[in-house]
This record gives sequence, C-alpha cells and structure tokens, in this order.
Amino acid sequence: MNQWNNWNSVQTVLEAVADRMIPGDAWPSASDEGVLAYLERRAREDAATWTELLVPGLRALDAEASSQQGQSFSELSADEQDRLLQEVEQDRVQEWPVSPSLFFSTLLSLVAEGYYGSPEPGGKQERKSWDMIGFRPYPMSDSPPSPVQERKLPQRSLDQLRDKYDAVVVGAGAGGSVAAAVLAESGMRVLVVERGSWLRYNQIAGDHLRNHRLSKYGHNTGPDLEGHPRTILTDDGERTTVPFEGDYHNNAMTVGGGTRVYGAQAWRFLPDDFRMATRYGIPEGSSLSDWPIRYEDLEPYYDRAEWEVGVSGDGSAHSRLGQRQRPYPMPPLSRTLEAERLAEGAAKLGWEVGPVPLLINSVERDGRAACVRCGQCVGFACPTDSKNGGHNTMLVRALATGNCDLICDTMVERIDTEAGKHATGVRLVQEAGGSIQRRHIRAGHVVVAAGAIESARLFLNSASDAEPDGIGNRSGHVGRHLQGHVYSGAYGLFDEPVQDGLGPGVSIATFHFAHGNGNGIVGGGFLANEFTRLPLVHWYRALAPGAKRWGIAGKETMRETFLRTSQIQGPIQEIPTGESRVRLSPAVKDRFGLPVVQLSGKVHPASSRAAAMLGEQAEKWLWASGAKQVWRTTPNSGLSGGQHQAGTLRMGNDPATSVTDPTGRVHGYDNLWVCDGSVHVTNGGVNPVLTILALAFRTADNLVKQA
Repeated sequence: MNQWNNWNSVQTVLEAVADRMIPGDAWPSASDEGVLAYLERRAREDAATWTELLVPGLRALDAEASSQQGQSFSELSADEQDRLLQEVEQDRVQEWPVSPSLFFSTLLSLVAEGYYGSPEPGGKQERKSWDMIGFRPYPMSDSPPSPVQERKLPQRSLDQLRDKYDAVVVGAGAGGSVAAAVLAESGMRVLVVERGSWLRYNQIAGDHLRNHRLSKYGHNTGPDLEGHPRTILTDDGERTTVPFEGDYHNNAMTVGGGTRVYGAQAWRFLPDDFRMATRYGIPEGSSLSDWPIRYEDLEPYYDRAEWEVGVSGDGSAHSRLGQRQRPYPMPPLSRTLEAERLAEGAAKLGWEVGPVPLLINSVERDGRAACVRCGQCVGFACPTDSKNGGHNTMLVRALATGNCDLICDTMVERIDTEAGKHATGVRLVQEAGGSIQRRHIRAGHVVVAAGAIESARLFLNSASDAEPDGIGNRSGHVGRHLQGHVYSGAYGLFDEPVQDGLGPGVSIATFHFAHGNGNGIVGGGFLANEFTRLPLVHWYRALAPGAKRWGIAGKETMRETFLRTSQIQGPIQEIPTGESRVRLSPAVKDRFGLPVVQLSGKVHPASSRAAAMLGEQAEKWLWASGAKQVWRTTPNSGLSGGQHQAGTLRMGNDPATSVTDPTGRVHGYDNLWVCDGSVHVTNGGVNPVLTILALAFRTADNLVKQA
C-alpha cells in the first residue's frame, strides 16, 4: 500500500485526534483552522515519520478504541476520546507497534505547528488562532506595510572577476561589509566573496518554523541542508550535524550575515570586559586572558560604528557603561508596556535600568523608514528595511564607489601564501549549472570575515609546507577558545497583560550584575526583557512547567498566557577554554570535497555559576514587578558557539598565545587580516555585533594606512 493510501486510511481518525488536541469552542478547532492541510504537507515532506510512526500509531489508536469501547476513535464521545489520548500520552496502553508517548508528542507538535505557526495552514490568509491569543504581526496597523524597496546589490559572476584585486574580503557580514566600504572608499579595488546568496525580503520572512529563532525544519538564510554538514566530537566519537540543528552553531549565511535577521542590540563592551584576567584572575581550566587593547582604544570606533551604521538609543543611560564622545544618532524606540512594568519592579529593587540601543531606525534615516514595531523581528528580515545591517549600509557604500565587486554563492576554499609570511591570493569554488567551477584570484591583501567557525576552518584548510597545521597556527591556537554566550533568565506570568506586541520587544535592561558580583562569580552579564515571541515559540518554550498543552485546557492556556507572560534573560561573560574549539573533520567532507568543521568542548564551570546567578536575579526582578508565577530557564553545559560565536583567532601581543596582533593582522604576515568575532579575546556580557563593527573599522583603517 503506497503512502497516500496510508494517508487516506487514517484521515478520519487523524481529524478526530487533531480536534481533541485543539478542540473547537468560540474559536476554531484544528481542522477548522486548516491543520489537516498542513499535516498532509508535512507527510509529503517527511514520509518516514508518517509511515514509520504516525500512521501505525493512528491505526493502533483506532484499534485501541475498538478494543476498549467497541467503536472507532472518531465515534467515541469527546470525554472518551480525551481519556484514551491521556492513556496514550502517558504510555498506559499495551502492545502498540510504536511508542505511544512518542506518537502522541510528535503528532501534538505537528498539530500545534499547523494551528499556531506560519505559513498559514492550508493556505489561509486569516489567522483566527493568532487573533485568539492576541498576536498581531503588525500591531501598529491592520495590514502589513507596503513591500520593502530593497536596494539592488550588483553581483559579478566567476568569469567577470578581475585576475587581481588590491584586497579580497571573505564574507559580507558585519565585519566584512565595514572592511569593504573603508577599503573601497580609500580607492582600493576590492572583491567581496560571500558564501551565501543575496536573499530578498520575501525569502527571509514569515516562516515560523524555519528561522533563526525556531529552526525545526531549516534556516531561512541557509546553507542548504545537503552538502554542508559539520561534526561534533563526543566521548563516543564523531557525530554529523546539519545546518538547522542547534549543535551546528549556525550563523546566517547570506549577504549581510547575521545582521540580516538579528535582533540588532548594539551594546559596547564595558571597560572591565577588556581586562577580565587582571580583575578576576584565571580560573582553573580556562584560557581567560586580557585583551591587548583597552576600551579607550576602541571608543572612537564604537562612536564611528554607531553613527555610520546607525544606532538608536539613549547615550546618558546605563552609568556603568564606558565614557562616550557623543550621543547616539537616533533617539531610542519608545518603551513597551512590559518595560513600564519592569521599570517599576527595578525601582523597588534599587536597580538602574535604561533603554536598549538598537541598530534599528527609530526615525527615517538614509532614505530608509523608521521601525514599524512589527511582532516578528528577530530571526527575520525587516519588512521596512529599518534594521541597519551590512547589506543595506556599508556594503551599499562599498558598491557605490565603483571600486568593489560582489560575488555570492561562492566559497573561498583556500588562502594561498608564501613562506608563511605573505598572502598571495584566494581559491574560489562554486557550483553552477550542476557543475563545480573554480578560480584563482590574486590579492594584495586578504581580509577574513567569515565568522569565528568558518574563518578558523579556512585557516586550517589553507595549510602549506611553511605552516603544515594551518595559517597562523604555529602556536596551535587557531580554532581554540571558541565561545558564544550562555544565556540565563526566567519567565513570569502576570494577572494582567504585560505585552502590547510592539517589536522588537526588547526595551529595558540593567547592568547591575555585569561585574563585581562577589561569591566567586567571574564577570557577569546584563539582563533585559526578551524579544517579542511568535505564537509557536510561546507554545514550545514559554508555557509554565506543568501547564496544559492540549485539549480545551491547553487552548485556554495559550489564550490566557500569551499576553501575560514576560521573559527576562541575558548573556553572561563567558569564560573561554582552549578545548572549546574548531578542528577539521578527518572523515567528513562538504559538497566541494573540503574537510568540514569538527566542533568540540563545553561550558566552563565558572560560566555556569555566573549564569545561575543571573537567572536568580531575573527571577527576583519578575517577582518585584508583580508576577504571580515565576520559573527559571536553565542553560545546557555543552559547547557554546551559537550566533555570537567568537574567539577562534584571538588577538594578542604574543604570537605564542594568540593568532592576530592588536590591529587584527595575523602574526608574522604583512597582508592577512581578520575582521570578525574570531579576534575577540573574551566576548563581553552583551551582544557582540557593535564590537565586531568597531574592530572592523579599526582594522580596515590600519590596513589602509599600510597600503
């Protein structure tokens, strides 16, 4: 019997089960909201799950109903159906061909996806389920804004490239776009090579299951599922992971990089973030070290990044932050309802709070609109092009000079070098028309900005006779000290709504616990309210422990909690270790035959202690703000890389303990530079993008001075 005969044979019981998981009341049932059409689509996309688990489970459920009640499942009363489903959920049925509880949880997740998720189930445009819980994608209007008018980014094909450029920039993300603009505006001929595609708004918007907040089936920014694996080294050996899985540690791979879909928090590192080892000592088993530069060295470039890329905020807020030359170029976005409530709680605790600076237009700027406060910001492209990222600011400037070429869907597979002292060019590879094509490009300078994981991979894949272990790796530090951010926090449930749906949502923060926490805590972090939640993210992650997740009670849970739940969390100043690292897999290769990244390591115990402290303070803040129920989130202890990945080509004065010098140039080289989070010695207790931008301005300036 083929798959669709299988499908037809269980449609009746499937509809009955779906309508008990999300029953009809004043609001539509699962089937009324088009969930069956969504389930059919998932069956086509993932036939194995249906043929091996769900179809056998549905038949077993029908047989169980006949055995217990003498009727098919669809003929039972609603109470009898619920009772039987509870038995299945709790594994209290016998002799099933599949795990009853796994069958139940898998089908429940799919039904919830079809009901609360997007794209719209069954192709429907109206979202009754969203209306039911109070989610509005565009809370300031009844309809989406006019389609975004994105600037055209001209691209070159492989055969249109010059044979030689003054500089080749690897990666078109935050750091690469800044480097490209500074170099091109200085008169240098620049080539920017981007592994990902130039994705338009409608390719990175709306899918609540394939994005950088919830990536159950894929990422909206790539890379493709096939041909781009990584591996994880565990005690049991090497395990393969694919781009949308959490342990892949995927940052966006597209023009603009992570800035295309980020939440855009634009924090400066604090002065003490640059001198962690001096302030706290070096915890056992860590590789904690001071930066070779100070906050004061970077402050002019922080200022430049804020004004040239565009930040909205209040420069007089947060007294613990470092001194600044001038205010932000744009005022902060207005406080949300949630932030007003949390400000009251912070006042009771005596904590200083202030707005969150954002790389988002709060007013019209550079011909692009102000933020419309949409409810699905982080993880997606901006509907009004109001997020300021590499793709719509610095890269536009670079291309406007006429000195910059951009090529997408192309990898740099190798940097060519001479005697371990001079980079001569890069080797490009791409797949086009079903065939793999390669080209060698000579370069006066090479600037690597592919992200901490892929930049380290490129260095390791560029081994030579002079450097058999990879570029810059004579001391063995390439790929080591990988760090992201351990996040900790808490949820709070209130008696009345605290959400008004205004994006990006994050609106109020405190640095009360950034440093000086005592009790053996090394560093700390900041706390802020979280970004607006998608309905499906709320169902998966924000329901209180023990809350009902299905049936009439589950539907009421969603209806009663979506607007009344607050989340506070923040990243802690992660303590790096030399064993959290990037290596090359000895066995697994990508679609071009190149060894892929092998990741290994775990969070240092000092980071876990700091995270626990920060979680306790988040709980305290919610209680003080009037929450009636509070529960904490617990980070895992595995490798931390995530989208804030850093540290694998760390800067320092000593070539024996670092890879790049304080300007971002690789030790021993005259023309090889790094312009991404790889150079971070520590990653701050805040989002790192503004530091990446500032360092890129500084490094590019140094390159121009040398050239």
